[in-house]
Amino acid sequence: MGIKLNNLGDTGIKVSAIGLGTTKFGRNTNVKYPHSFQLPSDQQILDILTIAKEHGINLLDTAPAYGTCEERLGKLLGSTRNDWIIVSKAGEEYINHESVFNFTQDYILQSIKRSLKLLNTDYIDVLLIHSNGDDQEIIERYDVFGSLEIAKQQGLIRAGGMSTKTVAGGLLTLEHSDVAMVCYNPDYTAELPVIEAATEQNKGILIKKALDSGHLPAAESIARVTQLPGVSSTLVGTINPQHLANNIAAASSQKIDAHAG
Repeated sequence: MGIKLNNLGDTGIKVSAIGLGTTKFGRNTNVKYPHSFQLPSDQQILDILTIAKEHGINLLDTAPAYGTCEERLGKLLGSTRNDWIIVSKAGEEYINHESVFNFTQDYILQSIKRSLKLLNTDYIDVLLIHSNGDDQEIIERYDVFGSLEIAKQQGLIRAGGMSTKTVAGGLLTLEHSDVAMVCYNPDYTAELPVIEAATEQNKGILIKKALDSGHLPAAESIARVTQLPGVSSTLVGTINPQHLANNIAAASSQKIDAHAG
């Protein structure tokens, strides 16, 4: 059984039940994974992309904060770009081994245009504000969703939202945009109210940290999270082909009770 496609809320975009996180394609410093790693070669990335595509994964998650990731994807996707739903972000950059945040309208629009150039594309399917944790202040002080609406009207993005870090921020994101990216895994369920609200409002939900940055068993965690009602796609990053195959198998398993255990 292959990976199923889910509606990303009411955006008209269909995304695979698991998506491929690409942090490890471009950044290996100041990350929270349990083991250090070398950045993959171009061929290793192409091998991962091929396995993902062959099994029905169509979502790639990237960001300016992921080092050289956007640039590498832009070079490697080439003519296959339209086969993928690309999720990128704005608001955070990784400069000299530190995160730098800027949420002003000029900066957000400039960041989007730079990502378009690096990704070698004329549109980004989903653009998320990359929160620093102060979700409500970002939304209310900087009107970031107004900035994303401008980008949408200009045809630069198809849908917008925020990668949030609080329940309040997630709920505000659903109220004012298309998609929220939230944390959820069997050991961390605090943001479940956002997922439940998205189900009621027909908004898109992307899950990050489903494996707690590699600290939880992959098969059980993926199976539980992907079957949770309201979840559009669960993002799992890997540069190991066997790990990717295992993740695909877990996401293709029979439906289980997400609240069991």
